[in-house]
Amino acid sequence: MLIVNEKIHIAQKHLSIVTSRSSGPGGQNVNKVETRVTLFFDYLKCDNLTTRQKNLLTEKLSGRISADHQIRVTSQKHRTQLGNKEAASARLVELIIEAIAVKKKRVKRKISKAQKEKIKQNKKHRAKQKSLRREKICY
Repeated sequence: MLIVNEKIHIAQKHLSIVTSRSSGPGGQNVNKVETRVTLFFDYLKCDNLTTRQKNLLTEKLSGRISADHQIRVTSQKHRTQLGNKEAASARLVELIIEAIAVKKKRVKRKISKAQKEKIKQNKKHRAKQKSLRREKICY
């Protein structure tokens, strides 16, 4: 079972793991041991996700969703299969949390009349200071 937050728990039946040979460092180990882990999550069949959350996942993670509606996460950072399984699981949790997070709407603030007047007075003051610095040319 994979725990995303206190309300969302992903059962093992919705996860599938595929291993393959990893690229990168590892010496002879790379050529004979399958350490890369690809984790697939069938989010449409998950009971803990609401319809709204499933729609958010579909929208925000569209680049990671396969044709059979599974979210794909791959890891080959570590030299062991177990390390890559843990890294892929952690990344899946991060992706789900980011995708279903509710963004706060920005509230526009209005500048008060007093603030506008203060800004105006500061501009006038700066302009007057600068005009006094200018060299006056007499003809």
